[in-house]
Amino acid sequence: MIRTLARWGTAPIAAALAGAAFAGDPLPADLSYRPLPSVPFSVVKKNDEAAKAAVLQRHRQMLDHRYDLSNRPLPVMMSGGRKAVQGGVRVKLPEGVTWESLAQMTPEEIRQRDLLPDGFKPLPHSKQSTGGQVFPDNQIDTIQRLEQRDLRRFDLDFVRPDYLMPEFPPPIFLTTRPDLGDVSRGQLLSIRNFYEIMNGILTPVQLEGLRLLLTPFPQEEFNMTEDRKVADPSLGVACLDCHSNFHTNAAFHQTPDVRPQAARFLLDTVSLRGLFTQQIHGSKRSLRSVEDFTQFEQRTAYFNGDHVSATRKGVHLPDRANQVAMMAQMQNIIDFPPAPKLDPFGHLDPARATKQELAGEKLFLGKARCAECHAPNTQFLDHMMHDLHLERFYRTGETVNDFVMLPDGPIKTFTLRGIKDSPPYLHDGRLPTLADTVEFFNLVLGLKLDQQEKDALHAYLLTL
Repeated sequence: MIRTLARWGTAPIAAALAGAAFAGDPLPADLSYRPLPSVPFSVVKKNDEAAKAAVLQRHRQMLDHRYDLSNRPLPVMMSGGRKAVQGGVRVKLPEGVTWESLAQMTPEEIRQRDLLPDGFKPLPHSKQSTGGQVFPDNQIDTIQRLEQRDLRRFDLDFVRPDYLMPEFPPPIFLTTRPDLGDVSRGQLLSIRNFYEIMNGILTPVQLEGLRLLLTPFPQEEFNMTEDRKVADPSLGVACLDCHSNFHTNAAFHQTPDVRPQAARFLLDTVSLRGLFTQQIHGSKRSLRSVEDFTQFEQRTAYFNGDHVSATRKGVHLPDRANQVAMMAQMQNIIDFPPAPKLDPFGHLDPARATKQELAGEKLFLGKARCAECHAPNTQFLDHMMHDLHLERFYRTGETVNDFVMLPDGPIKTFTLRGIKDSPPYLHDGRLPTLADTVEFFNLVLGLKLDQQEKDALHAYLLTL
């Protein structure tokens, strides 16, 4: 078990985090800008490779301390029909505590007694001090086979079990051709095969947008410069390297919007399904259009929010009228997966739903308060940002694997349509299953649901 509770090791860094500074104290080197490399690439690579096993072991130990990572599939399949949804609460409780007893405590009592399960706290990057995009093996291996492009970092591997991740490759559903169902043919879209798969289904504008979304461009860790994290100079990454088939493969990164590095929280890749119905984009930035998001990503997520680094490494500046618009048009026709138990207004059809699912919907609309942010008639989102104030339950400033856990602040509401296809959950992927998500909100919102109610709510979420 790895659980470091020490505060920041130096007063200057702690002061910087608090928004203060002491006269004469140096500021952290990475306070705003990412530092330039100070040693040759060959030395960095050698050192990173030597440290890799220990870095991964520390992260695995933290995950094992927080979660039950066993394979416990439900008799429910994801939308492509190739992978089972995982069941059960996986977040581990502190010794001597039950979910029922914890739910009866006040936030102040939980914080004072340090009883918030660690799995409910913000999740560190597997290498917080370096950060950057990390891809699962299925994405790495498929892109290597299709494009001979290497997404494997020499300093990190993806360590989450595959059965706790989304189906791969995910199915693709189009608003423009709902009669076709999954148009992916069971393949991962890449720059090498997209024309063959999509020709005759998409318009020329959509095809051009798709081409751009599949074209690799330089990124902070995947480029030609000496501070890359891949062995050979790289063309970069494509938008759909993370958003596989416009969904997610659970690749992760760090928010580009927070400094310094130790305070940057993890971002799990979000699905692009149903983007046409969303009015804000980005977990923190609240960008107001798909076009804004598409354009700004090239200078933020791709380069850790550092436009200076972007210029150095080979920035891509998509033209707003002739490229961004086409990329946005393509993204805006990606539909949610079918939900056969829902009626046209997003409510369960009593003729198709079970008694437990109907009971779960009643809770969703009432006692559980889910619909206050995830209303069925608005595609299960409210186009707003909310702050859960989780810091009511734990002491902020705690350091875990070099990550300083500060308040999350406001995070945008994500849609719940097709939610069974998108593990892990919350913006940083801290919750492995939907059952964990039910327990999390039961505690944080003080819902006081009993076990039968939690099971019903979970059954309802699986229908969406």
